[in-house]
Amino acid sequence: MADVIAHYRTEVSGLWTRRHTVWKDQEKLGVLTVERRGLLVSLATWRPEKGEVLTFRRDPGILRSQFSLWTEGHEWLGSSLRWSFLRREISISTGNKPHRVLPLPSFRRGWRLVAPKTGELLRILPGLLGRSARIEVYRKVDFELLLFAYLLGSLLYTESLWPAHAAEDEAENLSASAGSAGGR
Repeated sequence: MADVIAHYRTEVSGLWTRRHTVWKDQEKLGVLTVERRGLLVSLATWRPEKGEVLTFRRDPGILRSQFSLWTEGHEWLGSSLRWSFLRREISISTGNKPHRVLPLPSFRRGWRLVAPKTGELLRILPGLLGRSARIEVYRKVDFELLLFAYLLGSLLYTESLWPAHAAEDEAENLSASAGSAGGR
């Protein structure tokens, strides 16, 4: 695994309308407010200390991880889709390349954002007690994509308890074993 190039942490307050305050080092970056309509999350709004407001809207459909990301100027930045109730993989499309949000491969709660060619970009690690989380970034990633993955992962923490079995894990293991076998 690559070295951590950035750390973020979140503090969550509120019960029905949750407010996720995002920090980098000791600097408050902004607040992600998650609003519900009935039992389902209908909207999330990112209000940074400085910069553009982002809106995460639930797309029509029954799947829980189906959202679109928009700027305050109503420009589309990305969307997510979970293809099945049985699969925990969430696909994120940002227009230039697809990403996937997957549970961690070990028996811990948390999610990771994976790009098709570069591998794991970041991990979202919930705290042991409470609702806070830590985000570890391993490769350069747009902050909007980081927020999108965090929102999706924070809505589905309990589904990450059982580890993932992903195709890219097999590909990493095969390339590592082929490299070690070639050196004999």
